[in-house]
Amino acid sequence: MVALSSIPGANDGNTTDETLFALIADDLEAQGYSVRPGALPGEISSSLYTCQQDLNASKYTDAGIGRGEDFLRTEFVRTDEICWITGDSDAGIRWIDWTSRLQRFLNQRLFLGLFSFESHFAHYSPGAYYKRHYDAFRGEANRILSVVTYLNPGWASTDGGELVLYSDNQDRVGLKIVPLYGTVVVFLSEEFPHEVLPASRDRYSVAGWFRVNSSINNNIDPPR
Repeated sequence: MVALSSIPGANDGNTTDETLFALIADDLEAQGYSVRPGALPGEISSSLYTCQQDLNASKYTDAGIGRGEDFLRTEFVRTDEICWITGDSDAGIRWIDWTSRLQRFLNQRLFLGLFSFESHFAHYSPGAYYKRHYDAFRGEANRILSVVTYLNPGWASTDGGELVLYSDNQDRVGLKIVPLYGTVVVFLSEEFPHEVLPASRDRYSVAGWFRVNSSINNNIDPPR
């Protein structure tokens, strides 16, 4: 495992998708994660932000851990709330199109075999958290890449709410990533334990996962 390095500087927001995808691929190949401040195209960030701000509270559900029969809601681990993203809105269409193009690029460049993508809006109210965890356990899940983008205009370092990405189970320091508007974070789901620290204000993001196909007997593994 390559040690975590410092966060790259913010780009100018004019990087083309293909150039950005290449930078993400280079980062993943070199260190298993990529942090690109302000990298999400402005029209997508704006659309997602407006959509999330307009969400009725009833659209959210309390987040949990596990899936299927193993799904469990527990405030000991996490206290955020989520709303799954579909193609029913303009924001969802824009986001899904962009992640689909990222998926195709990474499959061509890194031969990852990414098969599907699932994502949700996440809202952390002041004081909410998600304790240290993996998005996938080696050999037991099919999440390959985790993708996060942030929708927090005017976020200050004193507002808290950092994503802390750890290099392995022995790492107790980690890399703290401020949830700045438009920042894109991509990392190998099985490799990096991580957590979300409490914030002093409402914190908004989109979290998603590229998955491989673990179909059995021609039954397609559902996206969530």
